[in-house]
Amino acid sequence: MTRLVVATGNAWARALVSMAMLVSMCAAATQPVSLTQLGAGLALDPEQISLSGISSGAYMAQQFHVAHSAHIIGVGLVAGGPYRCAAGVYPPYSWLDLSGLYAATSKCSNTNPFWIFQGPPDIELSRSETSNASVTRAIDDPRNMHGDRVWLLTGGADNTVPTTVVEALESYYRSYTQASNLHLERIVSAGHSMITDGFGNACAASKSPFISNCKFDAAGKMLAHIHGPLQSAVAASGLTRALAFDQHAFFERGDASVSLHAVGHVYVPRQCRQGSSCRLHVAFHGCQQSQDQIGDAYYMRAGYNEWAESNGIVVIYPQTRAWSGSWFAPGSNPKAC
Repeated sequence: MTRLVVATGNAWARALVSMAMLVSMCAAATQPVSLTQLGAGLALDPEQISLSGISSGAYMAQQFHVAHSAHIIGVGLVAGGPYRCAAGVYPPYSWLDLSGLYAATSKCSNTNPFWIFQGPPDIELSRSETSNASVTRAIDDPRNMHGDRVWLLTGGADNTVPTTVVEALESYYRSYTQASNLHLERIVSAGHSMITDGFGNACAASKSPFISNCKFDAAGKMLAHIHGPLQSAVAASGLTRALAFDQHAFFERGDASVSLHAVGHVYVPRQCRQGSSCRLHVAFHGCQQSQDQIGDAYYMRAGYNEWAESNGIVVIYPQTRAWSGSWFAPGSNPKAC
């Protein structure tokens, strides 16, 4: 799993809170607009912010949850692993991998072409990293996660992030979250994909757009687990269009190594545009799922918006971009992870 290079830490937390306060739907603009332009009066509840992600996006959402748990009420993670998983040193093999990606690609995922899968990852490492970061106040107090709702999904045919990695993530959360708030969904026939009830590849597929029809509504299940009973989802024909927003405010334009795309997307339900109090959900896509690679498939077809429209949930879809340095540069992100 290629290193993800995005805005992190307190800057990204402030960015998320800013989005919660500012994002609103304006007229159907064809060009990306700034968050200031979008901030025309949404009433978003700062106590109702949740996250989700698939694959590298699940790792991003999980690390964001741990780092900023004071702001988050729940997460939905598809094919992801535990906090700071890739930070581990696993002798002797990690010393032989000059790329520095041994843990990321051999323990936290099964993506290293030179090794067989060496997982699952070390949960004690993740717990230790959490404790150390908390002591130095680099992250929020992990006790904030105690009441959070956590929904996990693993596919039995997923060879990219094997089930044992997701089980390690479940074990990690058991150290911090109430058992009754934690749910692990297993879909035996599912490959490495976001799972839907009607759109995408065959269920066992692990290929572009990495969205698969398993006759199972993962987005709906996770949102209901996080927020409680929901109103029925609307039909896709009842959706408005997602709005593009300018992501330049969150990175330096001259930095060629930044993985944030110039443009992200946000779905704003009609009732939220009309002044109703609404919730905020941030959905992180995975590798090879950026808009440059699969168009609007993730931010319009992954299953979130149908539930968002009927339940007053604004959904932000940050977008990444691919970039490559030299062949030996571990900082490259050729798959837009």
